[in-house]
Amino acid sequence: MNGFSPNQGWTAELDRKARELEWLLLDVDGVLTDGKLHVGVEGELFKSFHVRDGLAIKLAQAAGLKVAILSARTSEIVTRRAIELGIDEVVQGREDKGAAFRDLVERLALAPVAVAYLGDDLHDLPVLDAVGLSVAPADAAPQVRDSVDFVTSARGGDGAVRELVEHVIAARDAWVAVLRGLSDSAGRGLP
Repeated sequence: MNGFSPNQGWTAELDRKARELEWLLLDVDGVLTDGKLHVGVEGELFKSFHVRDGLAIKLAQAAGLKVAILSARTSEIVTRRAIELGIDEVVQGREDKGAAFRDLVERLALAPVAVAYLGDDLHDLPVLDAVGLSVAPADAAPQVRDSVDFVTSARGGDGAVRELVEHVIAARDAWVAVLRGLSDSAGRGLP
């Protein structure tokens, strides 16, 4: 089954880059969420995550990618969601994302070209400039949209991760294996 139909802007060059990936690195606010922070009267923060993006993370893992989060904020909610999804690496509380990315690739002995990063705002630019495949959601800051390899048609927190993962799986011609793996794992706590 290769019924996925890529949207405009995804090219053969992006397919090539997608086939070289080993890691998918994701920002949180504005990528995995819509970027809004809901604060309760006691100061508690609430974030909402789209279940389709959660499934996309599982699909990426089934396609052989490792998944990491890189966030300038520190949030127990993000830690909990990362555990639920079996995310391989979580880096939080690093406002200098460029330095955080350099530390991550050094610690994991990664080639930056083997990493895709989905980010939405100005502090993501150093990472987006360093990776093999740079992606932004449709509602990212204009400077970010202008500097990446690909802009999703979906907004952050509303399927941008899913859209990227579907393109990567299609580029790797891995839909049959991924869907087979998904059906084999049915009932084992999907997002």
